[in-house]
Amino acid sequence: MYQEISQFFNYTIFFYAISIMLFYLVLAVISLFAMREYIRKTKHVYFDDILRSPIAPKISIIAPAYNEELSIVANIRSLLNLHYNNYDIIIVNDGSKDDSLKKMIAEYDLQAIDGLHCVDLPHKEVQNVYRSLNPAFKKLTVIDKKNGGKSDALNAGISNSDAELVACIDVDCVIEEDALLKLVKPYLEETKNRVIAVGGVVRIANDCKIEDGRLIKVKLAKNQLARFQTLEYIRAFLLGRMAWGHLNGLLIISGAFGMFDRKLLIEVGGYDTSTVGEDMELVVRMRRRMAEQKIPYKVAYVPDPLCWTEVPESTNSFFKQRNRWTRGTIETLRSHKKIFLRKKYGLMGMLSYPFWFLYEWLAPIIEFLGALYFLVMALLGWINWPHFYILLTLVYSYAVLISFLALWIEEISYREYSSGRALLTLMFTALIEPIFYHPLTVWAAIKGNFDQFILKKKSWGDQQRKGFKKA
Repeated sequence: MYQEISQFFNYTIFFYAISIMLFYLVLAVISLFAMREYIRKTKHVYFDDILRSPIAPKISIIAPAYNEELSIVANIRSLLNLHYNNYDIIIVNDGSKDDSLKKMIAEYDLQAIDGLHCVDLPHKEVQNVYRSLNPAFKKLTVIDKKNGGKSDALNAGISNSDAELVACIDVDCVIEEDALLKLVKPYLEETKNRVIAVGGVVRIANDCKIEDGRLIKVKLAKNQLARFQTLEYIRAFLLGRMAWGHLNGLLIISGAFGMFDRKLLIEVGGYDTSTVGEDMELVVRMRRRMAEQKIPYKVAYVPDPLCWTEVPESTNSFFKQRNRWTRGTIETLRSHKKIFLRKKYGLMGMLSYPFWFLYEWLAPIIEFLGALYFLVMALLGWINWPHFYILLTLVYSYAVLISFLALWIEEISYREYSSGRALLTLMFTALIEPIFYHPLTVWAAIKGNFDQFILKKKSWGDQQRKGFKKA
């Protein structure tokens, strides 16, 4: 009986591992062809035509800010310099306890005006709305409200916007000057399907040269944990999300920078303020609404590096972030379990949701249980070591191969890390990532599951940043 159970467990782990490896390999191949097609199509696109176009939709950039006094002035200045005509900026001061609001008022000649409340989305009380007396800053609106968290602040910004599209960003991110031009392109091109959201690539800004909220020079992070995340982001955005975007199966748009159809966003009730995975939950809810109304739609993806963000450099901050990501994934999957393997929801129900359930949520749990099972077997002396070393070598080689493939796609496309030294460093990082970094992500996911199911943890959690400094 024990031997049968052991054999069943071995085969289950083996076939699960094979399936996930094949799935990611297929996604990588799809991403490669999708990237080549995107580069070919955009090679002869003149984005200045979009800049001058009278039909270019109005965009509201909504940026929640909480205790950002050190960088808020420079970040707003960078947003005011974006290459797009028909847009405005809504900064939502989410009950900051520092001098963020005072610095914005002083720097941009802000004056309180009557509220601009347009729709009723759930958010904390708005105390004041400010506009600038200086015509140079006419695009800027600042909303001062009681603290309610990121989702709450975004809802306040959406409520006070009159734009067709809203770009929700993290105020401490660095946005490329032509980001809006590239992000709005799918809305102008698509004729068959309604584009409900567009996401783009997020890159790592740690140790890059940043001045006045603008990216001056791309540099590879000096911190090894940040380097691991740099490689992970390249792999996730260029291999994973590129493929899902091509298939129209994307379930998540990064909270750092994404654009949404405001009308649909309001129809579904805005951001859910009760979840820590608000970005993924919103996209799934919007997709559900379109599928249930039987309206052809698309969640588009732009592989251009549009947004640069700072990632954790300490293990403590890293664990908090990944813990939150895991809990957010679990909350979204549980809230929308109705779509699992339902043809009514198309590709999302038949492929995207099962993939997230089986490989994004369950994979760390199965891997952790497999490691525990291996330790027990090793202590009992029941391991076939030659077979184990062969399997270990195959799994390690596969992990490195996928990372190298991601770096190759990066090199033939955008070459952000074009220096030979940076590329060699990333290749070395790919060689050691399965040994040192991957176990950290698995443990963070296990802790996230424990906090979600056992401790019933709901807090968003703070992330300490070192901030962008002039080189």
